[in-house]
Amino acid sequence: MKKALITGITGQDGSYLAELLLDKGYEVHGIIRRSSSFNTERIMHIFEDVHNPNPKLKLHYGDLTDGSRLEKLIEVSEPDEVYNLGAQSHVRISFDEPVYTAQTVGMGALRMLEAVRNVSGGPSKIKFYQASSSEIFGKVKEVPQNEETPFYPRSPYACSKVHGFYQVVNYREAYGIHASNGILFNHESPRRGETFVTRKITRGLARILAGLDKKLYLGNLDAKRDWGYAKDFVEAMWLILQQDEPDDYVIATGETWSVKDFLEKAFSLVNLDWKDYVEFDERYLRPTEVDLLIGDASKAKNKLGWTAKTSFNELVKIMVESDLKKYNVFNRT
Repeated sequence: MKKALITGITGQDGSYLAELLLDKGYEVHGIIRRSSSFNTERIMHIFEDVHNPNPKLKLHYGDLTDGSRLEKLIEVSEPDEVYNLGAQSHVRISFDEPVYTAQTVGMGALRMLEAVRNVSGGPSKIKFYQASSSEIFGKVKEVPQNEETPFYPRSPYACSKVHGFYQVVNYREAYGIHASNGILFNHESPRRGETFVTRKITRGLARILAGLDKKLYLGNLDAKRDWGYAKDFVEAMWLILQQDEPDDYVIATGETWSVKDFLEKAFSLVNLDWKDYVEFDERYLRPTEVDLLIGDASKAKNKLGWTAKTSFNELVKIMVESDLKKYNVFNRT
């Protein structure tokens, strides 16, 4: 039986990846941060029930800022594969918390790599996946972006991701670790955090229909992103670690849509005009913006056999229907 260790298992990607790996027969170990309240909502359905947990899913307390603890957890779990998905992942918040973002995103990746190296005591049999991000392209130098596109990060988050990216490359070349970067473009789902713009839109729409809010406040509506479905994207993570040789891959849909496009599609599903409900709030603007992201995933298609399965319109519909259900708003789409 293969074993996997996932940081960020309680997040959107971590929860979908845990499901995928368990379905494939893995024993899955997840690292969670200690909190005074439960933060395992996204993975609770994986357990059979509270008193009889899935024996193949094991959770451990730990933090990406604690290197010695990470080493201990690798020793305990003895993973064949490590997926480093943990991070302070909100770009706008990284401007407010740049040092913490760097500690969890950039230095966190380094600590995980060093833990793998130290526990192995030499060339490691552990395969390591690093969750990189399209934000590293920032002020893009070419359209679309592929694995050879120069980086131009435009936020503390993106700068930290660049740091993590090159640490993976360095550990791969210096120590022979099977370490790969997945440069994932934006990927969403009903499990997306409520402060991210796509989920903010679908949740806000549901709250308006439920009579709880009258307006939705947003920042830059003209930013364009390559949006895919997180459930599709975690499959690419797994495929990357099934390769004989480590490498770096852009994972994207190859289409770009603006925030305004997302709004129009979401509100049209319930026969509303978004312009009647959305207002601009400058507090949600970034000091430096990323205007356009669109990925070229040709390498992933050719080497991994991976392509995105879920269209933009299908993704928006999935997210809208999920939030309508959460707020007991039915038969609107």
